Amino acid sequence: MMTLVTAYTDTAARLAPLDRLQRQALRTFSQRLAVPMLGAGFGSLVVTDVTGSLLLLTTIDRTTGEPKRTPLGYAVVGGAVVVMSGSGTKAEWFRNAVADPRVEVVLPGTRLRGSASPVTDPNRRRSALRALLSSMPVPSLMLGGDTATDDTSLDELAARCPVLAITPTAVLPGPFDPRGWAPRLNTWLAVAAPVALGALAATALRRAHR
Repeated sequence: MMTLVTAYTDTAARLAPLDRLQRQALRTFSQRLAVPMLGAGFGSLVVTDVTGSLLLLTTIDRTTGEPKRTPLGYAVVGGAVVVMSGSGTKAEWFRNAVADPRVEVVLPGTRLRGSASPVTDPNRRRSALRALLSSMPVPSLMLGGDTATDDTSLDELAARCPVLAITPTAVLPGPFDPRGWAPRLNTWLAVAAPVALGALAATALRRAHR
């Protein structure tokens, strides 16, 4: 029986100028918008059918021991959260997760603690890639994954873009859970909104009777 083995490569293809601009734009979006919004619990506001759903992955830096936060597109496959590295195995977050699999994940509305591991089983990896590519139209175009539909193409993509699976080990309190800030904010809005609307209505009536 022949076993299919996909070798990861750290050699990245030379990027065209547009590709470099796209990647710079993604980095800017990630650090200036996605990281603070996801970290604050506003992940649902940066979810679109174009970019896909985003999570905030926290890994432990393998040299400094400090937490590092990275926004990534994701999918949920077989009870695990799966992500892929468009920068290959050289991506800092990927190398950190391999060195120390204890990670934390902020999903839209949920915080999890999990154990991360590279997906090496070919069938499981293909399923993960299909789910990821279908959920992230624009990023998949940039990676050339829009044409990766058959098994061979998916295996070639996996050699450039390794897949990481995060198996949840604990559910952490999030902003929408009891004692989080979201219930308090919603309560405040529920009280403040009628008061504001009443004041506006009263003002409009006074002006109408002048």
